[in-house]
Amino acid sequence: MNIEDYRNYCLSLGDDVEEKLPFGAFRYARGVLVFYVCGHMFSFLDVDHFSIVTLKCQPERIDELKAEHDCIGKPYNLSEKHWIGVDALIADDGLLKALTANSYQIVKEKYSKRRKGDTR
Repeated sequence: MNIEDYRNYCLSLGDDVEEKLPFGAFRYARGVLVFYVCGHMFSFLDVDHFSIVTLKCQPERIDELKAEHDCIGKPYNLSEKHWIGVDALIADDGLLKALTANSYQIVKEKYSKRRKGDTR
């Protein structure tokens, strides 16, 4: 999958998806594109080097996913307990889309509840 197809896929997940380049003040992170739902990130990548896509994941799935797929490894600069890194250059498009949709759902479910007043 190329970066433009990935971007379009992320934006297609819902009308509540926003994209930003939030790290302009940091020289080595200016090209980091972040996708948000409910004001919280669910995916990010470097637009200058589209290789690793960092995604939220259920902690209980991470080890199994890493064992099953060579394209899944450590996330860039986030907790390995809740995030994975997916090598977009070798990942199957279907897998990358499924993991991205999963990440979107995890974040949306968690933070849409909080917006409605449920703090669980």
